[in-house]
Amino acid sequence: MMGKYVFQPTAINKLKDNYDVVIVGSGSTGLVSAIQAYELGLKPVILEKMDKLGGNSTRASSGMNAAETETQLKYHIIDSFKAFYNDTFIGGDKQNNPEMLDYFTSHSALSVDWLADHGIDLDDLTITGGMHTKRTHRPSSGAPIGAFLVTNFLKIVEKDQIPVFNNIDVDKIIKEDNEVTGVDVKLAYGNKQSIHAKAVILATGGFGASKEIIGKYRSDLTHYRTTNQPGATGDGLKLATDAGAGLVDMDKIQVHPTVQQDNDHAFLIGEAVRGEGAILVDQQGHRFVNELDTRKNVTNAINQLPKKSAYLILNQGIREHVGAINFYDSIGLVIHGDSIDALASKIDVDANELSNTLAKWNQTVEKHDDSDYGRTTGMDRDISAGPYFAIHIAPAVHYTMGGIKVNAETQVLSDDDTPVKGLFAGGEVAGGLHGDNRIGGNSIAETVIFGRQAGQQVFKYIS
Repeated sequence: MMGKYVFQPTAINKLKDNYDVVIVGSGSTGLVSAIQAYELGLKPVILEKMDKLGGNSTRASSGMNAAETETQLKYHIIDSFKAFYNDTFIGGDKQNNPEMLDYFTSHSALSVDWLADHGIDLDDLTITGGMHTKRTHRPSSGAPIGAFLVTNFLKIVEKDQIPVFNNIDVDKIIKEDNEVTGVDVKLAYGNKQSIHAKAVILATGGFGASKEIIGKYRSDLTHYRTTNQPGATGDGLKLATDAGAGLVDMDKIQVHPTVQQDNDHAFLIGEAVRGEGAILVDQQGHRFVNELDTRKNVTNAINQLPKKSAYLILNQGIREHVGAINFYDSIGLVIHGDSIDALASKIDVDANELSNTLAKWNQTVEKHDDSDYGRTTGMDRDISAGPYFAIHIAPAVHYTMGGIKVNAETQVLSDDDTPVKGLFAGGEVAGGLHGDNRIGGNSIAETVIFGRQAGQQVFKYIS
C-alpha cells in the first residue's frame, strides 16, 4: 500500500447472509465491479481469501492502456480504437476473442474518464512492448499503477461503506433451478456459512502461482519462478467449472522477460523501464533484441543466451521518468556505477564492449533508426550521462491469458456458449481477450473496463 493509508477490512461479525451481489476477489476487477454496482444502487459484498487485499493488481507497475483519450491529446498523440485493436490483435497472434477485444478497445477511454470522475487522474503516458504509440496511462507522480489504483479504490469503498471481508474462502457457487443464488464460504476459524445473492462476480485473478495447474497445461513452464502473489492459484476456475462454466486458452501462459530474481522473491521490473529508454545487454555487454518487441519474443531472445539472463542498462535521466525504480533500488535490486567502467566491473561485463554498445545506442537514439534490431519506440532519451544503473533480469511466469469462458458482457458461458445465469467474471480469471500474448498495460485496463462492465451487467440482470 502507498503512504500512510491503511484500509481496515470489515469485522467478520458484520457478515450478513444476504446481498444483491457477491464479488469474489479484492483486486482491481473486484473493487471496480463493487463500486460500479454500488453506484447503480445495488448492495455488493467483496470476499477475499487472503489476509492482504488487492491481489496481483498491487504488483502492476507500468500503466493502463487506452486510446483516443484527453491525456493523449494533451501530449499531441493522435490515436484510434482501431490502431489499439490492431496492435493488441497482432500482439496476441490474432488469437484474441474479437468481440471482447472490440469492447475492450472501444471502452478504454471511457474508463480513463470514469477514473478521473472519481478523482483518480492518469495524466501521464508511457509505452510498452508491442504498441506503436504512447497509450499507457499512469499518474504523473510516476507511482506504480497497481498500488495507486487499489489504494484509491479502497478509499472509495470505505467512503461508500461497501463491506470487504478478508480471510474468507469461497468454497462453492450455489445454484437453484439453473440459476446462481449465492455462495458457500469457509471462515478463517473453520466455520461454514451460506450467503444468498442474486448474482456472483468472479474476480479471483489468474493461476500464475499454481504449479499444479500450469503443470497440467504447460509442463514446459513449471521450472520458472513466478511474479504472482501467493494467492494466484486459480481457485475461481474450479468454482466456475463446478457451476457449469467452460474454460478457454488454458495453455496460453505468459512468461515476462524482465524479472529480478536474485532474492527470495521474484520482482517484476515493469516494461515502462524499457518504454522510457532502457536497453538490454548480454554477458558480453551487447544488445541482442528489440527491447520493446512483444513479451514472448523478448523472452525467447533471453532464453537463447548461455545464462538465460541479461541486464537492463539505464541512467539517471531514464530513472527520473520511472518512479518504480526508486522502489526497486530501496529493496536492493539496482546496481550503481558512477561511470560505465564502474558499472561494467560490477556486472562482470567487458567495459570497452559496454561503452561501445552505449555509444552506438546513443547514435541510434539521435538518428531514431535502430538498424540492428528495428526498435522504433522508447527512444525519447539516450544513455549518455551518468550515473548509470543495471538490473539483472531473467524470465518468469507472469500472466495467464486463459481462464473462464465469458462474452463481452462478462457473462460466464458453458462449453456450448450458454450463459450460466447469474454468474459473471472479469479480469485475469476470464480468458480470451489477450490471445497468445498479453501486451503490457492491457491487464490493468482489462480490470477497470470489465470490472465496470460486470457491475453494469449484474445490475441489468437483477433488474
